[in-house]
Amino acid sequence: MIRIFAALVATMLVVGCTPTTPDEPLADLGAFRLGHNIVIADNLQKVPGSRDASKKEWTDALTRAVEERFGQYQGDQLYHFGISIEGYNLATGGVPLVFTPKSVLAVNVTIWDDAAGAKLNSEVEQFTIFETTSAESAVVGSGYTRSKEEQVLGLARNAVGQIEDWMIAQRKAEGWFDSRPGAATDAVVVRPLLVDTLDEDSAPAPDATQPVQDPAANAPLDSAAQNG
Repeated sequence: MIRIFAALVATMLVVGCTPTTPDEPLADLGAFRLGHNIVIADNLQKVPGSRDASKKEWTDALTRAVEERFGQYQGDQLYHFGISIEGYNLATGGVPLVFTPKSVLAVNVTIWDDAAGAKLNSEVEQFTIFETTSAESAVVGSGYTRSKEEQVLGLARNAVGQIEDWMIAQRKAEGWFDSRPGAATDAVVVRPLLVDTLDEDSAPAPDATQPVQDPAANAPLDSAAQNG
């Protein structure tokens, strides 16, 4: 956690990455289909001087961004996301051409293979995500040019873009999401759009045969993210 927090502070002046939007052409992710989409922020830390954003604002934004993008893939094998939001900086206004702080987000990601009942990545994958920089925000900082909500949304979508790039690379290198006999499922998965907190230390993999209940109906979730 200390290392992640230090990295956020050290990289606040780095130029942002390419924009990511849900309607970009889909990549080749083989038999991938999104199962459970679980985002938590139990360990969330804020860089000093950052704008404030609540755990709920972060989990809502990232849960929706994952759903918007990965919910489009129509493979026949289920995979579950466990994402932990670790830290952030939402840039305030800077001094033109002297100090233009950038917004940045740190997340940990684990992907579960439903049919195998096991994690694809044995150790969590850590991502440091930067905001997309426009000509205007590069001069004065996005704290002057974007609202907090715009900053959070941009970082959430860029996080999804980086996660997708990682998944594409792992598919090529390790055969992730290849079709396997007996791994296909016709289970209907009801995914929540809003998740506040879940037990990060819970050991079992999510069971996609038991649909996740919508938190809005005040029903308990029947699975938990495994990020460790």
